[in-house]
Amino acid sequence: MEYKVTVATGTSEYSGTNNYIYVTLVGERGESERTVLDNPGLDFRRGAVDDYTVKSAADLGPLILVRLEKQKYWVEDNWFCLYVKVSVPGQRCSYTFPCYRWLVGDKVVVELREGTAKKISDDTLPLEISHRKAELQERQKIYRWLAWAPGIPKCIDAKSEADLPQDARFDNEKRSDFVGSLHYALLELSLKKLAIKFGKSWNDLDDFKRIFWKLRSPIAEYTMKHWKEDSFFGYQFLNGSNPRMITRCKELPSNFPVTGDMVQSSLIPTTTLKEELKKGNIFLVDHAIMDGIPANVIRDKTQHIAAPLCLLYEHPEKGLIPIAIQLDQKPDKDTPVFLPSDPPLAWLLAKMWVRHAEFQVFQLLSHLLRTHLVVEVICVSTLRQLPAVHPIYKLLTPHLRYTLEINCRGRTQLISPDGIFKRVVSTGGDGLLILAQREYKVLTYRSLQPKFDFLDRGVTKLRDYFYRNHSMMLWDVIQNFVSGIVSLYYKSDSEVEQDSELQAWINDVAVEGFVDVGRNMSIVSSELKTKEELITLLSVVIFTSTAQHAATNNGQFDWCAWVPNTPCTMRHPPPTDKDAVTMGMIMDTLPDISQSCFGFLSFLQIPMGQYVEQYFTEPAALRVIDKFRKELKELEEQIIAQNEGLELQYLYLCPSRMENSITI
Repeated sequence: MEYKVTVATGTSEYSGTNNYIYVTLVGERGESERTVLDNPGLDFRRGAVDDYTVKSAADLGPLILVRLEKQKYWVEDNWFCLYVKVSVPGQRCSYTFPCYRWLVGDKVVVELREGTAKKISDDTLPLEISHRKAELQERQKIYRWLAWAPGIPKCIDAKSEADLPQDARFDNEKRSDFVGSLHYALLELSLKKLAIKFGKSWNDLDDFKRIFWKLRSPIAEYTMKHWKEDSFFGYQFLNGSNPRMITRCKELPSNFPVTGDMVQSSLIPTTTLKEELKKGNIFLVDHAIMDGIPANVIRDKTQHIAAPLCLLYEHPEKGLIPIAIQLDQKPDKDTPVFLPSDPPLAWLLAKMWVRHAEFQVFQLLSHLLRTHLVVEVICVSTLRQLPAVHPIYKLLTPHLRYTLEINCRGRTQLISPDGIFKRVVSTGGDGLLILAQREYKVLTYRSLQPKFDFLDRGVTKLRDYFYRNHSMMLWDVIQNFVSGIVSLYYKSDSEVEQDSELQAWINDVAVEGFVDVGRNMSIVSSELKTKEELITLLSVVIFTSTAQHAATNNGQFDWCAWVPNTPCTMRHPPPTDKDAVTMGMIMDTLPDISQSCFGFLSFLQIPMGQYVEQYFTEPAALRVIDKFRKELKELEEQIIAQNEGLELQYLYLCPSRMENSITI
């Protein structure tokens, strides 16, 4: 028997190899000859698809796996294999063996299962079962849990990205994009010129334009022009970089002594605060989680943190506007309630303090904890508990791509003791961990599901809440997609319950990743009992790694590049006397010149729903994926149509503008 074997090499830089590559075909009736793959000329060049002949003394029967081996030729040379295809002589059938991994080292052996997704109950041959177990045993040695800090989710055991296995690392183009974008951002922010002026304040607000050199966007330009306006301030709670904090206010908090007379001038004349509370037109953003967080010390100067409360009114003509702000959780004579009728500079500075709290919350909680760290738990568990042939592994893997490396980089470069946050952000140092620990204690699985999030916050009818509208549309598309894939492989609830690998996976997620946070429970159950539970969980994972991450990440530059709109730190305490606020006080409070140079990176590699690596090979699964892509395209057209004519467009949740996974 002579089998035609097609081997595809990766297309990214350095995917090719000059090493020896051997292949052995393994079928139900035996193995082929171990064959060196060697055609005239160069084999296994970057992007190459090479054909070879592999001989066998007899018909191997149905093929189970392909064994690839790499041996050094002169020097060690890694190789990235996309897939192997095998055509059977005299038959129309062919087998596809997805690989999508690096072969690293000398005399390395990789065994690839045929591409049909299979649960453990679908495998009956001893070789199939032993292969699954061996693969997971090897992965569990490589991917280990680590408690980076107490009171937050566990992460991958790696001191830095350099400790990760090659398969979890950025490819070379991605690495070049990341490093190049970082260098470009530093250049554009003129750090070489500005950073030497440590501790020096800007002279006036217009001076912040100096760091607006070329890194611009239409929304950032709009922000610079309109940031003082109350309606724009309110808009950002709906569609800015932290759109998940606003809640309906049914009754005023006891620690927020706002009276109807205080805010009457902000309401329409024919109503009262009491009536508007009853109608559901009053909303609250409460940053109580910031209360008592220790402030960072930057170059021997203590920074300052506030825990503001902001009351907002959905005005029938002006939209959502702030009507009262208190900058501390404990009202007293030194904690005034700021109002739009106050001196303009006092009201402006109060709004800046709210936006400063927004910066801390969206960066550390909405973005880092609730997307990056949550998805990392799923990523580690998936690698440890699901073999590559498992349908849920095939479904999730594209949405977990590069998350381990970007999170390792975050821990070493962003939130480490000498990272960016320590250098320029008021919650840097001890504060950021305490803040994350507080949020993790109250983080619920329910809040990660958009339908319940909006319902529980009482914002289902809030006007112009584009983040909510687009999130719900995306959730429906994602859930339909997940349901389609899951239903191909699980026909009943009992099949979910009896899948031992799936149960090991969710147990690892719950018991190891989302460790007990003092509530005697994980944020997710340690068992999956129904298809519906599985579909919901997988939808949460994909929604979080795509839409939710995009909503909190992709607008960072838009909303934060104009520093007065979203200051990363404050150098003086909140004002206690409304009449004492001057422009000089504001400039001395805002970040100094060097602190203003906070770089924001965002670039797109693989848009949502574009699966460049084909893990599923069955026609039925591919049809579900095609339907998913079609629905995403239709959704994008709908979002773009909704934005026509809007001066301030909300496009962060366009599928073509979202990454397929958390990679930045």
